[in-house]
Amino acid sequence: MKINEIFKSIQGETSYAGLPCTFIRITGCNLRCNYCDTIYAYEEGTEMSIDSILENIDSFKSRLVCVTGGEPLSDKDAPSLVKKLLNKNYTVLVETNGSYDIGSIPQKAVKIMDIKCPDSNMSRLMHWQNINHLTKLDEVKFIISSRRDYEWAKEIIRKYGLSEITNVLIGTAFGTISSRTVVQWILEDNLDVRFQLQLHKYIWEPQTKGV
Repeated sequence: MKINEIFKSIQGETSYAGLPCTFIRITGCNLRCNYCDTIYAYEEGTEMSIDSILENIDSFKSRLVCVTGGEPLSDKDAPSLVKKLLNKNYTVLVETNGSYDIGSIPQKAVKIMDIKCPDSNMSRLMHWQNINHLTKLDEVKFIISSRRDYEWAKEIIRKYGLSEITNVLIGTAFGTISSRTVVQWILEDNLDVRFQLQLHKYIWEPQTKGV
């Protein structure tokens, strides 16, 4: 597998935000979101065996592991890595962009799936059948850049009954729209979602790698 970086930090997003977590960032992504903050993971990386990755992870002594990217499912061996992490009793989060079939992710892993909003310029590539694989263990994430994105996300949540199926998160693309504004919209609409900030971008400089 081609690995961009492995590091320990806090989880900056999702309902696991704030918890110590070891990250495995897999190289490669099939999307090009206009707010992407991990462009360096498109191609940069080092080939590693799964056993070598596991040895690396063990050294960090954190029971929470996040498999991310890039896009982890762009690597055919990612499900095997997740399975081996689960077999070692790690709690495993898999952050995926929603364009690949998530049915290949082992059931006990927590799927954190983006649903790309229109301003990302990638919403047309969503694999909508993935919603059938989501459970209350999992989470979907909308990243908002504008009122248009918010209204679109609200309609998708309603159309698919997402709040009944899984945990729904709404965040903002860093530097594009006021978090306070989006929170106000959520409150006005009594939307059954969790608002999230990217905590790591407030603790460290927004472009810092490995945090």
